[in-house]
Amino acid sequence: MDKTKLTRIVLVMALAGGIALAYFYREFLDAQALERWVREAGTTAPLLFMAIYALGTVLFFPGSVLTLAGGAIFGPVWGTVYNLTGATIGATVAFLAARYLAQEWVTRRSGGFLKKLLDGVDAEGWKFVAFVRLVPLFPFNLLNYALGLTRIGLWHYIIASYVFMLPGAIAYTYIGYAGREAVAGGEGLIQKGLLALALLGVVAFLPHFIKRLRGSAADIPTLDASELKKRLDAGENVLVLDVRGPEEFTGELGHVARAINIPLAELATREAELRTSKDRPIAVVCRTDRRSAKAIRQLRKTGYSQLLLVPGGMERWNRERYPVER
Repeated sequence: MDKTKLTRIVLVMALAGGIALAYFYREFLDAQALERWVREAGTTAPLLFMAIYALGTVLFFPGSVLTLAGGAIFGPVWGTVYNLTGATIGATVAFLAARYLAQEWVTRRSGGFLKKLLDGVDAEGWKFVAFVRLVPLFPFNLLNYALGLTRIGLWHYIIASYVFMLPGAIAYTYIGYAGREAVAGGEGLIQKGLLALALLGVVAFLPHFIKRLRGSAADIPTLDASELKKRLDAGENVLVLDVRGPEEFTGELGHVARAINIPLAELATREAELRTSKDRPIAVVCRTDRRSAKAIRQLRKTGYSQLLLVPGGMERWNRERYPVER
């Protein structure tokens, strides 16, 4: 057995053991115990708290308990900073652990649905991280490990996590602070309580708002770059419409052979150039897929029905090393 494989096995066992210990002894890490430890730390209290939060994230300790405790101990402002920083550090450690321990294995064995899922996440990149941070579809601690199995860039992951976890961090930190004030009998409890409820309402509304934003593109059929390549190689009657500007069309990423270039800004005035292809499949491409989605929504209004969005656009096409023309 080689040294790298042995190291990975040891790390997996250590991580599994840590998670098991955290589960069996979770009752000893309640909010009161955490507050006592932190306050006894004196000037190093923020560092201790962030370290505990990060370790708790890696070991699947409920983040809500830690976030509420952060608000109660440090207040709404610094509590938010420490909560968010600790959560991001822990999420990054979990991400890197999964990437080092299992990504290579997952990549080698991915196929079918799993490959499409990984490709889809890869195509959206930081936007996918932003979405799942704002809309908690999956448990936070588990999601950190799952994202490490994808090809999302580390800095994209860190920055998107920090920025888009902020709304939830603000809301739950303030709730922890307001709860502490209520127990202590502080002033302005009604106002603080109403503000806590308002923040919670905003966080609860965010998933619906984000889904509505994404919903405008969610009903657009997609055609993966690999499938487009197969259909073009097979001589199928697929039109490739590239909606980037002329400079991009002939630039470093190049374009798909025989693609028609009509920039998104000119699509309304040049739509007549596509009318002979109105009843054939049209694969719409841009650099990624944002302009493609806008072009498809625009063309739908004029009666085009077989419009297909190519996720990841020419960036994906180039990553797959498919031929291009310039």
